[in-house]
Amino acid sequence: MPENAEFDTDVIVVGTGPAGATTALALAKYGVRTHMVSKWNWLANSPRAHITNQRAMEVLRDLGVEDEAKKYATPWEYMGDTMFTTSLVGEEIARIRTWGTGDQRYGDYLKGSPCGMLDIPQTLMEPVLVKNAAANGADVSFNTEYLSHEQDADGVTVRLLNKQSGTEYTQRARYLVGADGAKSKVAQELDLPFEGELARAGTVYILFTADLRQYVEHRPSILHWIMNPAAGIGEIGMATFRAIRPWDQWILGWGFDISAGEPDLSEEFLLGQIRTLTGIPDLEVEIDREMIWYVNQQHAELYHRGRVFCAGDAVHRHPPSSGLGSNTCMQDAFNLAWKLAFAVNGWAGQGLLDSYSDERVPVGKQIVARANQSRKDYAPIRAAISVPGADDPVAAGVERLKSGTPEGVAARKALYEALELKNTEFNAQGVELNQRYESSAVIPDPTLGDEVWQRDRELYLQATTRPGAKIPHAWLVNEKGVRVSTLDVTGGGRMSLVTGLSGTAWAEASARLDAPYLRTVVIGAPEHADLYGDWNAVSEIDEAGALLVRPDGYIAWRQPAGVHDTDEAERQLTAALAAVLGAAEGNGENS
Repeated sequence: MPENAEFDTDVIVVGTGPAGATTALALAKYGVRTHMVSKWNWLANSPRAHITNQRAMEVLRDLGVEDEAKKYATPWEYMGDTMFTTSLVGEEIARIRTWGTGDQRYGDYLKGSPCGMLDIPQTLMEPVLVKNAAANGADVSFNTEYLSHEQDADGVTVRLLNKQSGTEYTQRARYLVGADGAKSKVAQELDLPFEGELARAGTVYILFTADLRQYVEHRPSILHWIMNPAAGIGEIGMATFRAIRPWDQWILGWGFDISAGEPDLSEEFLLGQIRTLTGIPDLEVEIDREMIWYVNQQHAELYHRGRVFCAGDAVHRHPPSSGLGSNTCMQDAFNLAWKLAFAVNGWAGQGLLDSYSDERVPVGKQIVARANQSRKDYAPIRAAISVPGADDPVAAGVERLKSGTPEGVAARKALYEALELKNTEFNAQGVELNQRYESSAVIPDPTLGDEVWQRDRELYLQATTRPGAKIPHAWLVNEKGVRVSTLDVTGGGRMSLVTGLSGTAWAEASARLDAPYLRTVVIGAPEHADLYGDWNAVSEIDEAGALLVRPDGYIAWRQPAGVHDTDEAERQLTAALAAVLGAAEGNGENS
């Protein structure tokens, strides 16, 4: 690692949310000196993000905190069906099997990843990330406000304010990461270009405590959608109950007309809403807090300039529909952290760092569009359930759905088609796992044409070893007889050269290079035995071919044909590493 004398730390991270905390945890695990700051005196003060998808769980697994996160989460099986009812205890209209728990999709999710899904409120996730970042050596400063920065060819000077003492001070770092939320000061200072709009709709959230076990425990679900005139405003046009702590802490949310000003947040009104929408007029309720949030549809078209990077909500701003928010934040961090670590250690240059924007900007654009479209896709459900112009449109719609008339037949057909559309929100494994990277840190395979998607790209994972895709999950067995994933034997902050038992030339070439950031994984060796044949089925390369897998699990390069000459293997590997990592000197600046 280069000399540290002129730097107070290697990386300053602004923000302790999912993006900032994951960045700090990963950097600390990689041995990089990191200072994470927050202007607040603690972490998230409301549950906010909660759905934790398979890719985010893989990130947690690689960083060594998957099991700890599970302790605080609502387990996958409790995430269950998503209900559509007239009130929480009222008549059920429909159900959707969601989050991969249904019979038709559960096998896809098991096959696609070593990790399941979990529901972890942000109030519980952030402490896991921040605590482990500190335990691995990151410095964490609360009540410390980011004020400004100046960068030059060698580093970044960051101005901070100790809010308790009122003292301003500066720190010198090699790099700065702005994970400071949707009103990011760092992104504003960088003048990052944004597309889209802010505050196009509004929602009220009420966090409350009430024991609803007897009404929901027999049909576990973290989301209940309520078709009721008391919550018929807005794009979704329904209320939602979200289980925060099964089954006695909840969020109730509904839309409001932002053109009419601030919504009614009086205790009398809120209590009435809770009782009306649960359908329990005498429910004992403790209102913990109320929140207003606005629907954003905005993404940055560049995530960094020079030595300063932004991540998370600072660069993609969208509603919680589809559950993509914190998941994408953590994946931004996981993509960025290893690149910063390699640059700090002198193993890579600015070219690798520039690949961060190239790879993550398309993802941010995609998930902002997907989350907003998921809101719009409730319209066909509303249309199937309600009868416009009736005294009570929902009651009339429910009666129509139960009738044997031609109108009832048509309404039921429309409802089932509308529910099928919602798989793009609730069972979109492809959205979560089919990300493909194109950048200088990915070398295309010249033997391949454009990827052909065999099934719906948003719904279904297409596992592949094409460069730019994530290494497929396959179960191996180690020398102790314990089952391990291909994701477990790669990652961990290092590049991995993956080959087979006949790929001795690759193993010898890797040994010759003796690079501190490169490991060799020989599938078929006692510690990586392919006893199930799972890897053989998905590798798409000759046993004597090779994959170069990045620390974030994405494939940087592959040689699908067998290579048996060590000199040739060394030549190809050296060239691939040089192209992916870029020059280790010079730090140009994006303009």
